[in-house]
Amino acid sequence: MTNKPSKADKNHLPLGGVIPKGGTAHDYSTGGWRKLTPSVDKSKCTNCMICWVMCPDSAIIVEDAKMIGFDLEHCKGCGICAVECPDKISAIKMEEDKS
Repeated sequence: MTNKPSKADKNHLPLGGVIPKGGTAHDYSTGGWRKLTPSVDKSKCTNCMICWVMCPDSAIIVEDAKMIGFDLEHCKGCGICAVECPDKISAIKMEEDKS
């Protein structure tokens, strides 16, 4: 005999939550946490935007479909942008924070 799960009764489900506006680092100034600072070599950058897609803090500044720099007020220095920058390009490097 197999135990089949019973149908969920909507009146007996645990309460859930809805987050109407997802948060990002832009809601908070988090740059002070940073130990490493990203820098970009513009001569190597192909503007593939992988860094922009992968940055968990929305700290990549883009204008006219080009990566122009970093929002250091919100960048936590995690280095995901440097890791995800394609190996053949390696336009982004992480350096010791000077602030």
